[in-house]
Amino acid sequence: MELQKLRYFYAVAKFQHMTKAAEYISIAQPALSQAIKSLENELQVELFVKKGRNIVLTEYGLYLKERLETILPEIDSIPAEIDKMKKRVSKTVKLNILAASAFVINAIVEYRKNHPDAVFDFEQNEQRTDCDIVISTNGLTHSSLVPSVNRCVKTERIYLAVPKNSSYSPMESIELRDVRDEEFVMLSNARLFGVICNEFCSKAGFYPKILFESDSPTAVQNIISTGTGVAFWPEYSWGELNNDNVVLLPVKTPVCSRELIIELYETLPRSEYAEDFYNFLLQQISDNE
Repeated sequence: MELQKLRYFYAVAKFQHMTKAAEYISIAQPALSQAIKSLENELQVELFVKKGRNIVLTEYGLYLKERLETILPEIDSIPAEIDKMKKRVSKTVKLNILAASAFVINAIVEYRKNHPDAVFDFEQNEQRTDCDIVISTNGLTHSSLVPSVNRCVKTERIYLAVPKNSSYSPMESIELRDVRDEEFVMLSNARLFGVICNEFCSKAGFYPKILFESDSPTAVQNIISTGTGVAFWPEYSWGELNNDNVVLLPVKTPVCSRELIIELYETLPRSEYAEDFYNFLLQQISDNE
């Protein structure tokens, strides 16, 4: 059934008068009558019957009119809803955060202070392909059917967090092998950062003694904040360590660092904030250097 024919029928059903309906919808009466007849032929039922000089709805016509009273307003609201959706989509930045999640979340909070209408849709999924921005690190591969239009690689130093009351805290830097007998607070090997840190220890000639191990970066950070054990702390990824009981020391050997890879993709539809937020992320890293 053609939507136009249904609209014509509904107008006639409201007025129950062909001439008045034709005048209301600005169509010639013969054309309106023909459209109604065509609809009746399609449905194989009569929708109107004559009653004197007027017409009245049949049982089928009454049913169709009642259905259209719900359906037509819903159809008529679609353009406004699509327009509203377009505006929301244009303000939504799709992020795939495979590394440095705390840093990115903090950046989102700061960015929205000046762009309160910006919306962020983010997840951690190496297979996701419809992102505006992907944040990853070396050792991770993510699939994308769209080549990146901008790509920035930043070296992130990995510090050693030690208790302030330890003999290490006055040092300007440290050899990783010097803490081989200490207990470590670590992310498990289920997380890439945990794997990377175990590799640092292996290069220093030992396997870390684990005081506490978790899949949660937040849990690890909380334990470090108590000044218990020693731990690795990424320069950007976990944000600033605000705890007077802990000191961050650069590691002289082995070199403890990884790459943060921030990529901007040309997705459709493209968020109006995507490129601006990409540049904001780069600026946030530069401000922390």
